[in-house]
Amino acid sequence: MLLLLPMQAHKRTKGFGLDGLSVSVDAGLLVPNDKQANFYRGTSDCPNTIERVFHSQAYGEQMWQNLKNKGYLQGIGSYHELEVAEYPDMYYKLTYQIGLGIRYDYPSGWGWLLRFDYSQLTAAGQFLLYNAPGAGVMTNQDRYVNCPIAGVESRIYIDFAISKRFVLGGNFELEADLGFNFNNTKVKSHDIQIGGSNYSILDVWGGHNDLYAGIGSYEYVNQGGLGIGGFGTLALSYVIPGTGSIDLGYSCYDTQTVYTDYNKSDAYALQHVVFVRLNINGFSLFNAE
Repeated sequence: MLLLLPMQAHKRTKGFGLDGLSVSVDAGLLVPNDKQANFYRGTSDCPNTIERVFHSQAYGEQMWQNLKNKGYLQGIGSYHELEVAEYPDMYYKLTYQIGLGIRYDYPSGWGWLLRFDYSQLTAAGQFLLYNAPGAGVMTNQDRYVNCPIAGVESRIYIDFAISKRFVLGGNFELEADLGFNFNNTKVKSHDIQIGGSNYSILDVWGGHNDLYAGIGSYEYVNQGGLGIGGFGTLALSYVIPGTGSIDLGYSCYDTQTVYTDYNKSDAYALQHVVFVRLNINGFSLFNAE
């Protein structure tokens, strides 16, 4: 009976370290592209706008009162007298990426791989509030108040690639991959902070400006979507004979990240991943020889 168990380890004599079917786990650091983070700026051309929430009767009074209680305002009698002076330049925080995959390697060193990865990203920035002319003064930063803004999203990456391995000597190999990427983005939250309190600006009002209208009547529709692109990978592999390999690698993606009403020219951008991957090889039923 054939068993789906790794074969007994042995000394490496010839050929490549991976042969036949392997399963893999990976973990790494994802460096996203900041221009895609600008989806979360909160400007009027985005689905989630700062002004709509800040100037609504539902939330404007609370925000104005918080600023007043914290001593940020003098002589400003209403939230109607506050404006956004400057919108943020958003950036992504460095984040993790974890995943699982399968691959098949041939005795020639060629092979293919299919990988599934997950990451959660946080976009962050600050916008400036100021007072309308003649409406009093702000006391935080000269005539302005700094207000944090953040968006959280999750991404699932599906990578399919052709792989080629090169023997470097000893138990070391170099691997080069080239392939396609499919990804799905889900926007999970979009918040601003006013006077120390957090407020969601995620559009759950069906696009209405009167935020009393429709509250609880509209189901949130994900503002992300499906994107495609390509990637290349270089990895240094340490072969564990009869068991698999440990890889230290770098991937560069030129891939599309899709958001609702987002500028399509900014949808494609370079992104980078540095990872460690463990390949478990030697399943006798699927051996390539």
